[in-house]
Amino acid sequence: MADCIRKRWIAEATSGIPRSERRSCEYDAYLPDLLAERTFLFDGDVAADIADAEAAIARLAVRASTLTDTEALARILLRAESVASSRIEGLEIGPRRLLRAEAARQIGEMPADIGAEEVLGNIDATRAALEIGVSTEPLAREHLLEIHRLLLAGTPLARHAGQVREVQNWIGGNTYNPCAASYVPPPPDMVHGLLDDLCAFCSSDQLPAVAQAAIAHAQFETIHPFVDGNGRTGRALIYLTLRRRGLATHILPPVSLVLATRARDYIGGLEGFRYVGDPAGPQAHEGLNRWAALFAAACVRAVDQAGAFEKRCAELEAGWRERLGSVRAGSSVELLVRILPGTPIVSVKSAMAAIGRSKPQVNNAVARLVEAGILTQVTVGRRNRAFEARDVIDAFADLERQLASPAGDTLAAPPVRPVPARPQRRGV
Repeated sequence: MADCIRKRWIAEATSGIPRSERRSCEYDAYLPDLLAERTFLFDGDVAADIADAEAAIARLAVRASTLTDTEALARILLRAESVASSRIEGLEIGPRRLLRAEAARQIGEMPADIGAEEVLGNIDATRAALEIGVSTEPLAREHLLEIHRLLLAGTPLARHAGQVREVQNWIGGNTYNPCAASYVPPPPDMVHGLLDDLCAFCSSDQLPAVAQAAIAHAQFETIHPFVDGNGRTGRALIYLTLRRRGLATHILPPVSLVLATRARDYIGGLEGFRYVGDPAGPQAHEGLNRWAALFAAACVRAVDQAGAFEKRCAELEAGWRERLGSVRAGSSVELLVRILPGTPIVSVKSAMAAIGRSKPQVNNAVARLVEAGILTQVTVGRRNRAFEARDVIDAFADLERQLASPAGDTLAAPPVRPVPARPQRRGV
C-alpha cells in the first residue's frame, strides 16, 4: 500500500542563510504503490471522457492533411514544454525566437540564445520519445534516461543528464532542506525499482491508451527521478505512450499547453493521484478518476485547437497559391509552399534538403515567394541568410494565445499565463 516514510534531514553547517532554512528536521517521503500490482477502475462518466479523448485523437490523425509530418504541431508541443519550465526558470521564449534558433542550428551554427537552446533540447528529447514509441521492444529505464540526456545536453545541468538522482529532492519549501516542502518524492534508493515498474506498466496494453498515458505521467511526476527536468521528461512520456499505442501517429495534440493553462487543476490532479493506504480505497479511486477526467478533457481541447491550427495552415496555403497564380504541380515553388506550414523558417540549404531540388531551382522558388510576400528575408545566427513565412509564425502565436485562454478565445477570456504578443496583422 502507498505510504509515507519518515526520514531525518541532517543539516550541514552553512552560513549566510536564515536559521530556519539550515535546520535539521523530520520529513515524510512518499512511496507510491507499484502500478503493475494495481487495478484501475474508472467511473462511468470518466470512462466516457477517456473514450471521447481517444476518438478525438484518432480523428485528428485521419483528417490531418496539410501537416503530413508532425513538425508544426511538434514545435508547438515543445513550445509547451518551454512554457512549463519558464514558470520555474523565469524563461519566456516566443515562437519567432525559438524558430530562428532552430534554423541557426540546422545550418550548423550553435545558437547563442541559451534559453532557446534549452527548448531545442526539449525538441530532441520529444523526438526521441516518439521514436521509442514506435519501437516494438518493451519500454526500459534506459529509454527514459536517453530522453532525459537529450533534454539536458548543452544546458548548465548537463552533468545530470541521463542520470537517476542519488539524492533526495523535493517540491516547494526552500532550496536547503525539505522541512517545509509541499511534496517529497521517494528516497533515491527506491527510484530504480519504481522506474522499472513504470516501464513495465507502459509496455502493457491492459488500459485504454489515454488512461495509460495519464497514469504514466502522474506516476513519473510522483517518482520525480531526476535532479531537474522531471516535468518535461514526464510530458514526453505522454506522447511516447500515445504513440506506442497507435494514437497521435501523425499530429501531436498540444496537451501540455492545455494543462499549463489549467495549472491549478493540473497540480491538484497530480496531488490527488497520490493517496495513502489501500489502492482500492475511496481516496485512491477518487484521485485516479479526478486526474484521468482532467487529462482526458485536456486531450479533447488540445485536439480541437490542433485541428483549428491545421485548418488555418490550409487556409494560408490556399491564400499563397492565389497570390502566386499559376503554379505547376511538382515544381520547386509548389514543393516549397507545401513544407512551409511545418518549416516556417528556411535557408536555401535547408530548402534544398527538404524538397530535393538544386540550388538554382530553390533560389528561383524562394525569389518568387519573396516577390509574392509569402517569405521575408531575415538573418539567423551571426549573419546567415534565411527566409521566414510570417503568416505561419503568427498563426503559431495565435494558437498559443488561444490555448492560454480558459475559454479558448482571448477576447472573451484573457490568457492566464505569459504568451507571445498578439501578432500585428499585415495587409496582403
